[in-house]
Amino acid sequence: MLFVRYFARQVIGVGYRVQVEQGVHLYVEDVNPRGSKTIVFLHGWPLSHTQFEYQFDVLAAKGYRCIGIDWRGFGQSDKPIDGYRYDRLADDVRAVVAALQLRDFTLVGHSTGGSIAIRYVSRHSGYGVTKLVLIAAAAPVGFTAETANHFIHEALNDRPKMMREVTESFFFQYISPPFSDWFFQMGLQAAGWSTAAIAAMLRDEKLDADLPKIAVPTLIVHGIHDQVIPFSQAQELNRQIRNSMLVPFHYSGHGLFLEERGKFNELLRQFVG
Repeated sequence: MLFVRYFARQVIGVGYRVQVEQGVHLYVEDVNPRGSKTIVFLHGWPLSHTQFEYQFDVLAAKGYRCIGIDWRGFGQSDKPIDGYRYDRLADDVRAVVAALQLRDFTLVGHSTGGSIAIRYVSRHSGYGVTKLVLIAAAAPVGFTAETANHFIHEALNDRPKMMREVTESFFFQYISPPFSDWFFQMGLQAAGWSTAAIAAMLRDEKLDADLPKIAVPTLIVHGIHDQVIPFSQAQELNRQIRNSMLVPFHYSGHGLFLEERGKFNELLRQFVG
């Protein structure tokens, strides 16, 4: 079932609430719905589609349709107590694709969003996806047990402190205090239980078996100073995904789409076509 909140169909943005299973709705932001080519964005943990603000600003103005999905438990989506496994999250994306009747789109995933994108392409035979973009993807493995257990404990006991740690490790370049506050508050939109559950998923679930199933052209981008997901993981993805290209970002950490946004936006535009 699709619920739509909009101002007028011809304006820049449309907000949807899409039912992905009984009692669970995801928030979907559809910027420039009349755009000629569609890009679907999956955010990272523990953020929301808002992290792609500086992509939506530029790419929509250049004629692209930009769709941001808040996963269950995050951003403006519903926050059920369960469903935080790769298969369910990939099925949620499939439900959004069906509800919006999307075809021939580029799927972009950052960090854990990249992992979800990989599982979507594998589990649903790449339904509707013509190209794939993996930004600092948490794959083929996610968190170590030590890292995951630390974040789980912090998420359930002092989530603001956890989010401050995430913010401090996310960027290589300087960010202003107001920018840091914006980023920090974005992460606190999530529920504590969903934040902890995704950390456990990143510890327990692997994606090695999914990678050979990816057949679409794939762009892999990764900051060489990434403290969250090491650059070596991007190199491993490049080795295992056929028809893939790896582009390093030399002045970025985990947030290359923010730190080197001009380079990233132009590279994405060229890749989408």
